[in-house]
Amino acid sequence: MKTMGIRWATLLLSLAALLQLQMIRAVRLHPRQAAQYDAGSDHRREAPAAESDHPERGDVPGWVMITLMSAVLVAALLALAGPALEAMFNQAMDKVGN
Repeated sequence: MKTMGIRWATLLLSLAALLQLQMIRAVRLHPRQAAQYDAGSDHRREAPAAESDHPERGDVPGWVMITLMSAVLVAALLALAGPALEAMFNQAMDKVGN
């Protein structure tokens, strides 16, 4: 049970790292936009949006990271407290059965 929890935690962490890498690649500016952005334009303004960007596009990377980190936390807690939870469940089932 412990090795399975460690495997799941490792899998989820590697998936989170892969998604983070993909998000970094997706966020990079187009070279033309980057040159225009660095050529004395006001840095407080946002970079110009690409034509394919939808105005109602949500913050997907934020909720994806929260979901993945929650899953990693649950997997870690299950790996650490799994035997104790299993013993409590078995004890409760024995009490109900008798």
